[in-house]
Amino acid sequence: MVKTSYMRLKGSQQFRQRLLLSTLSATPVIIEDIRPDDSWPGLRSHEISFLRLLEKITDDCVVEINETGTKLKYKPGVLMGGKHLMHDCGLSRSIGYFLEPLIVLGLFGKKPLMIRLKGITNDSKDPSVDTFRSTTFHMLKRFGVPSEGLNLKIESRGCPPQGGGEVVLSVPIIQNSLSAVTWIDEGMVKRIRGVTFSTRVSSQFEHSMRHAARGIFNRLLPDVNIETDHKSGPDAGSSPGYGISLVAETTSGCFISADTAVSYSRREDTDDIQDEEQEELTPPVDVGEQIASVLLGEVEQGGVVDSTHQGLLFLLCALCPQDVSKVRVGKLSPYAIETLRHIRDFLGIKFVIMPDPTTETVILKCVGCGLKNLSRKLS
Repeated sequence: MVKTSYMRLKGSQQFRQRLLLSTLSATPVIIEDIRPDDSWPGLRSHEISFLRLLEKITDDCVVEINETGTKLKYKPGVLMGGKHLMHDCGLSRSIGYFLEPLIVLGLFGKKPLMIRLKGITNDSKDPSVDTFRSTTFHMLKRFGVPSEGLNLKIESRGCPPQGGGEVVLSVPIIQNSLSAVTWIDEGMVKRIRGVTFSTRVSSQFEHSMRHAARGIFNRLLPDVNIETDHKSGPDAGSSPGYGISLVAETTSGCFISADTAVSYSRREDTDDIQDEEQEELTPPVDVGEQIASVLLGEVEQGGVVDSTHQGLLFLLCALCPQDVSKVRVGKLSPYAIETLRHIRDFLGIKFVIMPDPTTETVILKCVGCGLKNLSRKLS
């Protein structure tokens, strides 16, 4: 028997990413001190749900959690992928929380992945399912991910607190490895696209959001098109809500996105529903204006991706063949900085970070770790 050596980590931060990198690098981990001093110590429901999801798409992975949930032992298995899988993401985090790691893992599976995810499709915390379709998938294609088979179908929308949304994600496998990129030309914004949605509220809310967002963009460029996606009946999930997802496309093929959703808050700690009526929701006009301003802020800070996609960008660069990847981003987000640390710890890849004072952006370079899809079936 070969003794397994575990990498020891502490705390609950960056939980998804640690398990994602642990699985890709086949590094068993022990995570201790998971919220030991909280009134509810240990793993949260969405973290346990993520572990269950890893068990579904891998073979032979071992998960051990102690009684209080403050210590986790995880030994990754072989990434299998597979069709007709199903997972309930629960209601404490949206489907977007699960999609980012799931897409990366799906690329290195034995078979293409097709999974139905149930839960919350749009909230104000995680990237919405629309953002993955409009922005994330374009980014993956830069790294040589085939566009055939890469798809996210929104069957029904779900807002907090009750969810009820459903999406079907398809991820193709990469035949050998990703392609290294030199991606430093951010270009100029040439058009803005977007989608508004509403569930269990008047479709008029969508027109107000569209009109408010267009009012800001039309002063800057003519090509603005925001679609509406009003859901009713069973496709509208179980809770009222509305929101907007916007993406700016540049002349060099970069996609910069921003999104938000408005709904009643999750009441995890209370059982009284009578407060529901008193809770004031942000008016749709304000939502449209705010998210348009957020998108302009993302464009202004420069870089080839927006701040929510920085972590994923660095991860893909690190997984590339042993060739130099070079990318430009705006101000590094805290999540991106943590990602760089975890890439160093798990994959042994260090980035060279060079600030570019003329544009106030940052250029990062690295040589990839050359991760190959070894689990795919050799024909």
